[in-house]
Amino acid sequence: MNVYESQWNAGSEQAGQRSAATLKRLEALRELEQRAAQASQRAKPQFEKRGQLLPRERVALLLDSGSPWLPLCTLAGFMQDRDDPAKSVPGGGMLAGIGFVSGVRCMVVASDSGIEAGAIQEKGLDKMLRVQEIALQNKLPFIHLVESAGANLMRYRVEGFVLGGALFRNLARLSAAGLPVITVQHGSGTAGGAYMPGLSDVVIMVRGRSRAFLAGPPLLKAATGEIATEEELGGAEMHTGISGLGEYLAEDDRHALGLARDVVTQLSQWKQPAAQYGQAPAAIKPGVSEPRYDSQELLGLMPPHHREPVDMREVMARLVDGSALLQFKSSYGAATLCAQAHIDGHAVGLISNNGPIDVAGANKAVHFIQWMCQLGHPIIYLQNTTGYMVGKDSEQAGMIKHGSKMIQAVTNATVPQITIQCGASFGAGNYGMCGRGYAPRFLFSWPGAKTAVMGGEQAASTMRQVTEAAIARKGLPVDEEQMQKQYDQIVAMFEAQADAFYTSGLLLDDGVIDPRDTRQVLSFCLATLQEGQQRTLRPMQFGVARM
Repeated sequence: MNVYESQWNAGSEQAGQRSAATLKRLEALRELEQRAAQASQRAKPQFEKRGQLLPRERVALLLDSGSPWLPLCTLAGFMQDRDDPAKSVPGGGMLAGIGFVSGVRCMVVASDSGIEAGAIQEKGLDKMLRVQEIALQNKLPFIHLVESAGANLMRYRVEGFVLGGALFRNLARLSAAGLPVITVQHGSGTAGGAYMPGLSDVVIMVRGRSRAFLAGPPLLKAATGEIATEEELGGAEMHTGISGLGEYLAEDDRHALGLARDVVTQLSQWKQPAAQYGQAPAAIKPGVSEPRYDSQELLGLMPPHHREPVDMREVMARLVDGSALLQFKSSYGAATLCAQAHIDGHAVGLISNNGPIDVAGANKAVHFIQWMCQLGHPIIYLQNTTGYMVGKDSEQAGMIKHGSKMIQAVTNATVPQITIQCGASFGAGNYGMCGRGYAPRFLFSWPGAKTAVMGGEQAASTMRQVTEAAIARKGLPVDEEQMQKQYDQIVAMFEAQADAFYTSGLLLDDGVIDPRDTRQVLSFCLATLQEGQQRTLRPMQFGVARM
C-alpha cells in the first residue's frame, strides 16, 4: 500500500476561507443541538420537585463513565415542527445513540420528557424506527428510558397512529432475534405507550412515578363509568406485585438506572473491556498508525460550491491509517475513486468521486464492490458527485445500463456499507453511491453537504428553457424580469431543501458530524459492525412473552 502524498496547501487563503465557512456551519449545528437541551433543561424545577432526573442526566448515569458515545439523528424534526428555523426545536422529542452500559455496546433511547412531557413527535417516530433498525442490523441490546405523554391528541394524524404500530413490531423483532429489550419506566406510558414495557424482555419501574395503563382514569370514566386511581390502574407497585408487567421495583430514577446496569452486566459474553475506553487505537491494536495529515485540514478541503473541483483522495488520506491507499484501477474511470485501506486496523474499501460518474467509473465501481464482497471488507462511500454523466456520447456508450449495474451492485452487496455525504449528492449519483434509499448501515453528513435531484441552478435553467419554449409556441414575448424571478425562486427552493440541516431534520441521514470527527465516527461504526458479526444470538420463534 502506498502512502498518499498530499498536494493540498492547508495554509492557503482558499483553505482558510473554506475552513472559516465550515466552522460557522458547525457553530450553527451545535446551537441547534443545544437548543433542544436548553428546552428540556427549562423543566428542571418541575423534575426536581418530583425527585426526578432530567432525560440527559438519566442517559449520562446509565452510560459507562468515560466511554465513547455516538449520538444519532440529533436534528430529527428540524423545521418540521415549525417553519421558522430560529424557533424550531430539533431532536424529535427523544435522545438516541450507541454507547456502553456495563461494558456492553448498546442502543440507548430516552424520551425527552422535558419537552412537551415527552409527547411523541412525527419525526420522533421516524427516529425511533430508524434506531430500532440500526439495533437489529448490528445486534445491539436495546435500552429504552420511557417517560412520555404519548401522542399529542391536539395534533393527531391517523397515519401516525397506523404507522406507529411498527415501533411495537420492531420491539418484538428485536426480542425474537435474541437481542435484549430493557425498559426503564420513569413515568407514564398510556394507551399505545403501555406496550413499550409490554413488549420488553425486562421492565424496571419506579415507585410512585411509573404508570402504564391502556386507559387512564379520565378515559376509563368516559368509556365505562368506572372510577379508579392511577396507582390502581397502572402504578409501579401494582405492576410489580399484581399484574407482573414489571420485574424490578426501584425507589427513584438513580436506583432504576443502577438496576438497568445490573441487568446488562449479566450479558457477560458481549462485554468489552473497560480498559479500552479512551485508549489510542495503537494501544489496543499494535501496528495501527494515525493518518499522516491533520484532521483539522478536513475543515478547509471541501469547496463551497459543487462546481469547484476537489480531489477526494485528500479526504481519504486524512481518514485512513498511515494515509496509505491501495488505489484500484487508478487510471481507468479516474473520476471515480476506489481504494483499499485500513481505519483503526479495520480493512475497508473506499469509493468516492472527483466528478460525475461515467461509464468507465460505473464499471470500475461494480468490479470493486464485488471484490470487497469477495474479501468481506465493509465499503465506505464518500459522496461528492453531481450524478451520472449525461450527453450524447455518454448515452450512446450505455450510461443507463452501466449506471444500473452500479445500482445493482450497491443494492446487493453482501458486506456492510457506510456512507458519508461530504459534498454534492445529486441525481442518481445519490443512488449509485449508497444514499439513504439503499439502506447503508450508517449514513452521516458533513455540514456543507447538499442532497438534491440536481443543483438549483441546473433545475432553474431547465425550467427557464421549458417556460421560454412554451411562451414561444404561443407567439408571446418573454418577460425577462418574470423569468429571472422564476429562476431565483427555483434556486432558493432547491438550496433550502438540499441543505444538510434540512435533510437531517427529515431523517435522511443519521446525523450531521464535524468533518474532523469522521475517522472516529467511522472507527466506532466499524467496531460496532465487527462486534455484531462476532455476537452469537439465541433467536426465538417469538420474543420473550410477558407472564
